Amino acid sequence: MTVDVLAIAAHPDDIEMTCAGTVLSLVAQGKTVAGVDLTRGELGTRGTPEIRLRESAEGARIMQLAARENLGFRDAFFRNDEEHQMAVISIIRQYRPEIVLTNAVDDRHPDHGRAAELVVQSCFYAGLRQIKTVGKDGKPQEAHRPKFVYHFIQDRSLTPDFVVDITPYWEGKIAAIKAYQSQFFNPSSTEPQSYISGEPFMKFLEARTREHGHMIGAEFGEGYTTKRMLGVTDLFSLT
Repeated sequence: MTVDVLAIAAHPDDIEMTCAGTVLSLVAQGKTVAGVDLTRGELGTRGTPEIRLRESAEGARIMQLAARENLGFRDAFFRNDEEHQMAVISIIRQYRPEIVLTNAVDDRHPDHGRAAELVVQSCFYAGLRQIKTVGKDGKPQEAHRPKFVYHFIQDRSLTPDFVVDITPYWEGKIAAIKAYQSQFFNPSSTEPQSYISGEPFMKFLEARTREHGHMIGAEFGEGYTTKRMLGVTDLFSLT
């Protein structure tokens, strides 16, 4: 399976929190989107890896992902090294996306910035034909380099380079986030409180999305940064 867009994130629920609205808007445009979680989020304060796997499947269903995979890297202890790069290179060559969405370049959780570096470098190396990888079918994979890598914005307040209007997809984004009942605000939960489990965090997510939307004159928006300068061919196509 090849896709138009591949979202690669450090933890299950990263995609839902940051770019679910964008994913839903892409699907509505007829684009195919797949998701890859680097870790199982096994060090999370609440829930278990098995629970989060089920929750990520539900999130994928709500976001209408064409596929979702988990690479099983060690939560907190994965590295931007050859071993991990080869795994990410292989998954990029498997799906052959034109666009990759990935973690924030700098964030509260160390895994996010490290994942961003890992994905950016792997996207470049995936285009080098002398790096050899084998697909799940046992056949050699062809080199492929995505045209664009965009970083979604997470906990820290970063200035976006562009914002996607997700106003029509806000409710879908919230539904995708709430698929993770073990992680986010759930009054019936008896598990320990965590940084993201309280109601204030859900209010923060809404405020951030409203802030980004406000930047472009929309009600809700998801902001992104990019290391590459973006070109414009039609000034009248900008919103």
